[in-house]
Amino acid sequence: MSHHGVGHSARSGARGTARPATTARQSNDGGTLRRDQRNLARAVGFLAAGALAVPLLAGCGSDDEGSKPLAAQDIAAAARDSVAEGGTLKMAVDAVPETLNTFQADADAGTTRVAQAVLPSMFTIDATGKPVRNPDYLESAKVIETEPRQVVLYKLNQQAVWSDGREIGAADFAAQWRALSGKDSAYWTARNAGYDRIARIERGANDLEVRVTFDRPYADWKSLFSPLYPKDVMGTPDTFNDGARRKLAVTAGPFRVDRVDPAKKDVVLTRNPRWWGRPAKLDEIDLHAVSREKRASALAAGTVDVADIDASEAERIIIAGRGKGTGTPLQGAGKTSARKLRSWALTLGMDEEKLPKGPKKLRRTIAKWLEQQQELRAFDVRKSLEPAYTQLALNGSEGPLADERVRRAVARALDRQSLAKLVLAPLGLPAVPVGSHLGLSGQAVYTDSSGALGGLDTHEAQALLADAGWVAGGPVKAGGKAAGPAEEKTGNGEKGDKSDKSDKEDKSDGGRDGQYVVGEDDKGPDGKDTRDHQKDHAHGAPGAYAPKGTAAPKGAGAPAGPLAKDGQALSLRFVLPSGPGSETLQAVADQITRMLDKVGILTEVKKVPDDSYFKDHIAAGQYDLALYSWPASAFPATDARPIYAKPVVAADGSLNVEQNYTRIGTDQVDQLFDQALGTLDEGEADGLLRKADSRIWASAGSLPLYQRPQIVGARNGLVNVGAFGFQTPVYQDMGFLKKGAKVSASPSPKS
Repeated sequence: MSHHGVGHSARSGARGTARPATTARQSNDGGTLRRDQRNLARAVGFLAAGALAVPLLAGCGSDDEGSKPLAAQDIAAAARDSVAEGGTLKMAVDAVPETLNTFQADADAGTTRVAQAVLPSMFTIDATGKPVRNPDYLESAKVIETEPRQVVLYKLNQQAVWSDGREIGAADFAAQWRALSGKDSAYWTARNAGYDRIARIERGANDLEVRVTFDRPYADWKSLFSPLYPKDVMGTPDTFNDGARRKLAVTAGPFRVDRVDPAKKDVVLTRNPRWWGRPAKLDEIDLHAVSREKRASALAAGTVDVADIDASEAERIIIAGRGKGTGTPLQGAGKTSARKLRSWALTLGMDEEKLPKGPKKLRRTIAKWLEQQQELRAFDVRKSLEPAYTQLALNGSEGPLADERVRRAVARALDRQSLAKLVLAPLGLPAVPVGSHLGLSGQAVYTDSSGALGGLDTHEAQALLADAGWVAGGPVKAGGKAAGPAEEKTGNGEKGDKSDKSDKEDKSDGGRDGQYVVGEDDKGPDGKDTRDHQKDHAHGAPGAYAPKGTAAPKGAGAPAGPLAKDGQALSLRFVLPSGPGSETLQAVADQITRMLDKVGILTEVKKVPDDSYFKDHIAAGQYDLALYSWPASAFPATDARPIYAKPVVAADGSLNVEQNYTRIGTDQVDQLFDQALGTLDEGEADGLLRKADSRIWASAGSLPLYQRPQIVGARNGLVNVGAFGFQTPVYQDMGFLKKGAKVSASPSPKS
C-alpha cells in the first residue's frame, strides 16, 4: 500500500527511507551524518570524469508524455457519506518504527505513515505526483519577492492548532529550520536540503502568517515543512534526538499517537479530539508489524485488514474469491494417495516447495491452506503502479564498465520492453519501460529521453565492444576467464548448472523486490545510512578508454567465443539478493544475463544475503551490475541531484559519492541540476531537468527498466484504502462502507 506525501521519510513527495541500525549517526570526524536531500528518491548515476562526449541532447519524447499515469490508483474510492462511523483499521507494516521523527537516519516507512496521519504537511502529493497545497493547514503559500532575495509567505489556516491547544505558527517553522539547517552538529539529522538555503524565518503581519526568506533561490520550496513538527520536538538537540523516538506528545492531524508497543508489534493511532478538519471516520488505526512472507496468513487470521502483498499472495486471494477448492480429495475416507494430493494441491496454486512428503502431514498442510482460503474470500486485490522504478545499475568506478563504450554496449544489448513485460504483464499492468531517471509517467517532468542512448541493437553493441578493444575469440590468460552464465555462483560459493531454458520459459510472479528500494534499505557498512557522504576508495581510472579494437562482427549471432582484451575475458559481476521476495529480481537478472551473452558479455552471478546486499555491495561499490529501485520524487531537482552528482575526491583521498552508487557523473549534469534548483520558473526547471536526464541516459550509468507493481490485499468493504499510486493517503476518509452503500467508479488517470 502506497503511503507517501511531501517531505516524509524518504524523498520529498514519496515514500520509503533507510533503516540504519542505531539511533544516532555520526561520521568518523564526529560531525553529523547528513544526506543533503529529502531522504530521497530515485534512480542512479552516470559517468566519471568527463568521458561523456556528446552534444547538447534534448529529450526524444514530447513534452506532454508525462500527462497521464500509466495506471490509475485502486483504493475502492467512496464518498464520505457512504463511509460508516467508527471501527478499527489494522494495517500491516514491515516493523515497528525505531523513531517517529522522519528527519532521523533510522526513520522508515512506518515512521512516514504515522507522520502523515498525525502531523501537518503544508503540501501533499496528488494522483499525478505533483505537490498541492493542503487546505487543512494552509490558506495560501506563495513567493512574494524574488529580489534581492526569495521570500515565501505562508498564510495558515486559522483553525490549525496543536493537540495541546497552541496555534501552529512561526515559532514551529523557525525551530524546524534551526534543527535542520545543518549548522548545529548536535542535531542528529538525516537530511537538510532546502533548509540550508533559508536565511531567516519571521512572523508576518499577524500570528497566522509565516515569512520565510532564502539566501539562495530554491525552486523546491514546497518540499519544506512537510511534515512539520512542533517546537517541542525541534526546539533542542535533546528533544530532537530522543524526544520523538517512541512518542509524540503533541500532534496536529486527524489522528494522534496513542501508544507504541514493540512487544505487541503495534503502533496505535486514535482520533484527535482537537482536529478541526473533516473528522476521521475510523476510531483507530493500528499499524501492526508483519513480515512480508506472512502477509496472506495474517489477512486470513484477521490480524490485519490491509497489507502490501506479492503476486503469489494476490493469486491466493483471487482463487479464494472464485470459491475454488470445494469437493476436495480431503473429503471421504482419507485414503487419497500422496501423489494425487500433491497434484491436486498444485492445481490450486500451492507452493510445491512448502508441501511435505508424507500423506498425513500433506493432508494437514492442505487442510490449513483451505481454511485460510475460506477466510481470504473476505478480501480483494487492489493493484496499481508504485511511484518507484527498478533499474540496472552499472558501476563505472573500475573494471570494464569504467569505459563508457562498454556501458553503452550493455545498454544496447537489453530489450527493456521485454523486461517490463516479464514483470508487469502477468499482473495485468501496463508493461511500458521507464523512459526517465527523474520522473515517471504522469509527472510534469517526465519525457522519454532514452533515445539519447538508443534502444535494443545487438550490432551496435558489438561494434561498441570492438571499438573498446574487446575481441571475439581473443586469447585468455590462465585465470583470466570468469564464470559466465554456465557457472552461476551462489551466495555460499557453490556453482549451479547453466539453465538452458529459453527466454519464453523464464517468468516472474511480479513479486516483492521492494526490499531493495533505495531510500528504504540503503544502509552502508555496519548498518549505517549511506545516503550522504558515502566514501569509498575507487581503483583504476574511471572513464578511461581502452585502445580501439577491430570492427564489429557481422551477423546477428553471438560472437564466436568470449570477448577478451589483454588476456582477460569480458565478464561482469552481477550481484543479486537471495532472500524471500527476490524472485522477481532474479527472473529479470536471468533475462539480462541471456541478453548480454548474445553479444559476448559473460556474467558472474553472485547471490548474497539480503542484509549484506546493499551495505556490502551496492554502497561499497563491490559489484559491476546490480538491480535495485528508487522511489519517485515530486522534487527531482533536490532529490535526484545527490544520486547523479559527480563523485568528489576528499582530502584524505577517498571518494565522496553521496547517493551516486554507480560512481559516474559529469560537471555538466551537476550544472543543470543547480540551474534547475535555482530557477523559480517551473517550465524552465522541467526543461533543464530533461536536458540533465538526456545526459544521464547517454552516460549509461543506470538503465531504468520498469515501474514497480503495487499490489494490496484489502478486506471487502474497506474503502479509500489500497494502491494509491502517487497520491498521499487521506487517513480521515478511510473506513468501512455503510451497509447498502456502493463504492465510487474507479478514477481514471488524468489526461
